[in-house]
Amino acid sequence: MSLVELDLKHIWHPCSQMHDYETLAPIVVKRAKGIYIYDENDKPYMDIISSWWCNLFGHSNEIINERIKAQLDILEHVIFANFTHETAINLAYELVKILPAGLNKLNFSDNGSSAVESALKMAFQYQYQTDKPHKTRFMCLDGGYHGETIGALSVGALDLYAKIYKPMLMDVIRIKSPDCYRCEFNQMRCSCKCECFVYARCEFERYGDKTAAIIIEPLVQGAAGMRIYPPLYLKKLREICDEYGVLLIADEIATGFGRTGKMFAFDHAGISPDIMALSKGLTGGYMPMSIVATTDKIYNAFYAPYNEHKAFMHSHTYAGNPLGCAAALGVLEIFAKFDILTASNNTAIYLNELLNSALLNHKNVGEIRQIGLINAIEIVKDKKHKLSFDPKRRIGYEIYKAGLKNGLLLRPLGDVIYFNPPLNITKDECKRAVKLCVKSIDEILPS
Repeated sequence: MSLVELDLKHIWHPCSQMHDYETLAPIVVKRAKGIYIYDENDKPYMDIISSWWCNLFGHSNEIINERIKAQLDILEHVIFANFTHETAINLAYELVKILPAGLNKLNFSDNGSSAVESALKMAFQYQYQTDKPHKTRFMCLDGGYHGETIGALSVGALDLYAKIYKPMLMDVIRIKSPDCYRCEFNQMRCSCKCECFVYARCEFERYGDKTAAIIIEPLVQGAAGMRIYPPLYLKKLREICDEYGVLLIADEIATGFGRTGKMFAFDHAGISPDIMALSKGLTGGYMPMSIVATTDKIYNAFYAPYNEHKAFMHSHTYAGNPLGCAAALGVLEIFAKFDILTASNNTAIYLNELLNSALLNHKNVGEIRQIGLINAIEIVKDKKHKLSFDPKRRIGYEIYKAGLKNGLLLRPLGDVIYFNPPLNITKDECKRAVKLCVKSIDEILPS
């Protein structure tokens, strides 16, 4: 049997209707370098989505490779309860230097969903142990995405893929989220006063006294179609959380480590959350690892003699994994050595200009929204009225298939095509990727 036949015989791929694989078989990857992945026939594909947003500095990055190789000969893994190791200690020391102010305590997990579960439990227990046992509810933004485990799914969107699990999920308070492309207040993203925050204020007035925490994707709602909203929204949220004693959880799993043009999305607002979840870019996309960062104030609510039973009894087998920590230290080394944020922001301007020049006048491109190197191309049926195509047509999926044929990995969010490349993508690579993207869109929707 071929590798593809063996794959389809035994493997159930993530986030996939396996029936689709009858006509679009899985691509067997032979190797990868930089922005390119190569199949078994050595055909290159530009990984313009960073392999689900995690590949921060390209595949097979030499600095991260060497860090992991060196660690492998010393220590591969050790229990992280009552044991520690130098690589984790160094990572914690370096990471705290760049986190938003006040986030001094780090709790290690092994993936993004696990970090979200940890953050939710931490917030719940904190409220209980600070004489606020009535604060048991959670708030979230409608359309959000925080992972696939039960707690994480509970505070995400109740969309087509989550509705079936509703009987299993927590009853959370959902706030109507910002949708700047289709703003009902007829405002512009760049100049509004976040009039849509009225929906948040309404829910806080109703449920703030019962709410333990609110969790958000700061500035970019990824799975909702890379919806981008202003930093002012975060400032307003910080103020109202303080007013009602609600903890603010930042899910920076997708936005952290330079994706939005600053080290963390919260840096755009100049404020700090109470709890922050990190993963994906944390290890440059190399190793499954995550961290929940929080404040001394929250940490101290758990610090007590054993018999008071205030400890945070939450654990993961691979917490603090030395190989993941080594990869993360490689990521921080790259940021420190090469002034990545300045370089990537310059490239971001160039990439956005290329996309606007090539696609903004296309009859089916409603908007090209951008923050950092993230660019989202909203494909619509009717540009004037911002009307979407019938989902049954799967326009985004058809463009994705055309992209694969042309050597470009796009993987859309519904009918939103997006770029979220490695931070060290070159201008020549941007030019080539845009050219392939235009070609793929035109093959499905001729301009």
